[in-house]
Amino acid sequence: MKASAFVYPWDVNGDPEAPARIAALGVQQVTLAAAYHSTRALTPRHPRHRIVTAEHAAVLYPAGDRWDGRELRPYPAGDWAPGDAFGEAAAALVDAGVEVHTWVVLAHNSRLGAEHPDTSVVNAYGDRYPWAPCIAQPATRAYLTDLAAEAAVRPGARGTELESLGWYGLQHLHAHDKTGGVGLGDAGQYLMALCFCPSCREGYGRYGLDADELAAAVRTALEPVWQGGPSDGGWPGIEKLLGETFATTTRAYRDETARTLQEEAVAAVRAAAPDDFQVLLHADPVSYHVGANPGVDPAHILSVADGVVVPCAGGTGTLTPFAAQGREGAVIAANFTVVSGMGGSPGTLAADAAGARRLGATELRLYHAGLASDGDLETVRSALAGL
Repeated sequence: MKASAFVYPWDVNGDPEAPARIAALGVQQVTLAAAYHSTRALTPRHPRHRIVTAEHAAVLYPAGDRWDGRELRPYPAGDWAPGDAFGEAAAALVDAGVEVHTWVVLAHNSRLGAEHPDTSVVNAYGDRYPWAPCIAQPATRAYLTDLAAEAAVRPGARGTELESLGWYGLQHLHAHDKTGGVGLGDAGQYLMALCFCPSCREGYGRYGLDADELAAAVRTALEPVWQGGPSDGGWPGIEKLLGETFATTTRAYRDETARTLQEEAVAAVRAAAPDDFQVLLHADPVSYHVGANPGVDPAHILSVADGVVVPCAGGTGTLTPFAAQGREGAVIAANFTVVSGMGGSPGTLAADAAGARRLGATELRLYHAGLASDGDLETVRSALAGL
């Protein structure tokens, strides 16, 4: 079973032992960040630092001239990933015998929302989500599509994994996060993810909805939730809170908006890439889910991309809808957290991988080789050796 470990360029650059150490895990591939959001990351083995603070979303290579004169454009990294940080790390990993694929984070960018607030998702109360670009806006879609093509197809890369290529919502750890006081289940999260920016208001109108009436319905539906009422129950819970017409129509609009963006972005990557360049999407099999692994229709996405990377931290059942499509040659990569300090379970990786394979997984993804302790890495190494 092919395995790939996620890595940041700053895990590799400046640490001459890192490429061989990663290769010795038994992975055949590394998924290396080329465009990434702001983060504070541990580097427990690096000879020069222990904490890297990436202050804003950035491309980890020199951006091209396609951005000249454009208002929406990627930001260069600061001293956490100077110059062509991706290219330097990729070359070292390839020299160590590891295949490199790009890791590209798209619709998740707090600096973009801060400097261009009109690009952000706006909820039914008028609150902006600066970390969440609204994927219905034409200028934002053009920016994301071009970013996907440029960041994915870096020299030395054999493929890409596109993260956050879809809707983002409330559930994002933002600064010192204080949003957990009321438990929002699936239904509450869906309602708080509905966008009311001008593009989405116009979009609802195309689907026969009055945006003001919809926003009022969302606020009314959420009032019991703020008082402690339940907001779970999956899609039936959403229909119960919002009403069947509003629920199904908003979902149809949002599904179509995400589908067309995914089609456009994948097509742009393929146009820029050499033959046999692999394109995967981080994805959830429930189309109304939002976030880093946005919801997709499994049949559709496997007709567009070469496969998916599926979050399995909460269980491997998320693999089944993709495997059930029976699409020959599709990559269905089970993504497991192997950092015990972040809630991962490297000790069960062998059993987890075996279970994922039975459910149709064809590959493994391991989050994250740079963040894990020495003990976690040794456990991963032993598990992969037995597969």
